[in-house]
Amino acid sequence: MAFRLALIGFGGVNQGLVELLKIKHGKLGGLDLSITALADLRFGVVSNPKGLDLDALLETAANGFSIDALRKDPNTQICEEINLNSTLELIASDFVDVVVEATFTDPHTGEPALSHCHAALKHGKHVVTTNKGPIALAHSSLARLAAEQCVQLKYEGAVMSGTPVIRQIDTTLRGCEVNGFAGILNGTSNFVLDRLAQGQDFDAAVREAQVLGYAEANPAADLEGADVQLKVVILANTLWNTGLTRADVPCRGISLLTSQDIRTAQSVGRNWKLIGSATRHADGSVSASVEPRELSADHPLHSISGVTNAVTFDTDVLGNVTISGPGAGRRETAFAILSDLIELAEQTGKYEVRA
Repeated sequence: MAFRLALIGFGGVNQGLVELLKIKHGKLGGLDLSITALADLRFGVVSNPKGLDLDALLETAANGFSIDALRKDPNTQICEEINLNSTLELIASDFVDVVVEATFTDPHTGEPALSHCHAALKHGKHVVTTNKGPIALAHSSLARLAAEQCVQLKYEGAVMSGTPVIRQIDTTLRGCEVNGFAGILNGTSNFVLDRLAQGQDFDAAVREAQVLGYAEANPAADLEGADVQLKVVILANTLWNTGLTRADVPCRGISLLTSQDIRTAQSVGRNWKLIGSATRHADGSVSASVEPRELSADHPLHSISGVTNAVTFDTDVLGNVTISGPGAGRRETAFAILSDLIELAEQTGKYEVRA
């Protein structure tokens, strides 16, 4: 099976995907992945129905997004002026099968990712996205549109980067009823809490996280819980299809925790963690929250450290099941895209792809 990909956004995640495609070339069984289109605000819209050269794409990123390397192929079309309409036109192209959406997106509106995803599904293209915004804000309508158009909407990377959590719900936990979950779903806040436990002050811990690339220049979404809030909405709606919104998830971050709070917890073997959780009640209603919690040593999330993410599912058959792994990183998140593409091939090609 062959998929022709349109990459929307060429930041770290989609660059990581290009790197993975080079590494995995010839190692994905019968799955042939080519990139035929690319759109990014820094250089415009690029397309080649025969496939863009992967080395030229990586050279473009390495050279400050100069597209000279891409110009060498006479079959490559380049338009350096880019806007929403030109991107939507590219998405609709007949040489695109799958749209890989990884742009910078407003978490309050889901744009421009929401428009990209909607247009792709409307034109019968599969969508793979790592963007939290459109899935948290419009999962139901996007899933309904995908079903109407007989295409797939995949978003494994939107919750725990490359660590498979959405797929676990659909596969290995199938047959269990999940009654709730609690997770450490933001590596930045977890890193800062670790540093506070080691005696560092809050501002210094945040600066170190920024230097190491774990935190943005404005880390508010991580530290105040907004990032986790979106992920809680995504997980809850994937599990129970309840139409949960951000407004349904009270949110409190870690900035008000004091050194005394940290020391007091440590003195009795407990750790503070920023926890995103949701519970389904007997009447079918769901309650959810994001808040710092003081965890005892026997809690499965007590010792999750650094930028690692983890989530514990409360199931009827197995009790607590905890999944942990990397929650950030360009290659890790790119792997989530690749795993979605492999699953898409299995679902649409009706054969097994062996990586």
